[in-house]
Amino acid sequence: MRLEYFQLIDRVVALDLESKTILVEAEVPTESTVFEGHFPGYPLMPGVLLLEAMAQTSGWLIIGLTNFTRMPFLAAFKTAKLRTFVKPGTKLALSAALEHEGSGYTVTTAEVRVDGKLVSNAEITFRLTEFPSPEFRTSMEKVAAAIAFPMQAHAHG
Repeated sequence: MRLEYFQLIDRVVALDLESKTILVEAEVPTESTVFEGHFPGYPLMPGVLLLEAMAQTSGWLIIGLTNFTRMPFLAAFKTAKLRTFVKPGTKLALSAALEHEGSGYTVTTAEVRVDGKLVSNAEITFRLTEFPSPEFRTSMEKVAAAIAFPMQAHAHG
């Protein structure tokens, strides 16, 4: 995880296009400038970044399901819950599942777990668009390679 750059996914563990699910791993860094303000003397992973990590997990699922032809942009959170604090150095297991797709929108459910215990969960809606530019798609493909996204399962267009 590189909190300052919103790079919240370390590695894709499993992408199952048939069951429309994804599992990823992320480790909260032990040190980050984010913790200087959140909170001085009591560093915690900001809840909003847990939500963002679930959104990114869901986003990679959608990219896989659309064969890297659509870019999901966050549109809404529904029933988001932050159940406990997450401290620096914590290893996170994040998962997402497709719930609904249609009319240019996709809905997922996502979870964050620590040692099997549910830490956070949400229903998330995305607006799907064409990639805004070839350069943007290329940059996303570089991120995909860095997080071990299974590109070999997808044809490049």
